[in-house]
Amino acid sequence: QVQLVESGGGLVQAGGSLRLSCAASGRTFSRYAMGWFRQAPGKEREFVAAISWSGGITYYADTVQGRLTISRDNAKNTVYLQMNSLNTEDTGVYYCAKHRSSTYPALTPYEYDYWGQGTQVTVSS
Repeated sequence: QVQLVESGGGLVQAGGSLRLSCAASGRTFSRYAMGWFRQAPGKEREFVAAISWSGGITYYADTVQGRLTISRDNAKNTVYLQMNSLNTEDTGVYYCAKHRSSTYPALTPYEYDYWGQGTQVTVSS
């Protein structure tokens, strides 16, 4: 059993920054790739970023490339999402997730089996 707890969300003006954290329980955290997804009101959950077990491979959605950075600290069982140059389209609930079975990152939510409760990010214009 794995539990994921996100934190760091909030209200920020356009152009501002936030850093999200996702703390994981369990000893197997470092064996799996992790991902961040988001869901805006009335929209489907969408991929944001993912990272391999070692942190050496990262994937980003085109809409966040160059502005958001995913990282992880396996000693702390934590994955991060540094968010810079935020705009109103980044508003949504952000979820972290653990890959179902692989050390390599994936882009679809169906490949992840454990999810956090989400943290709200609101970007005002």
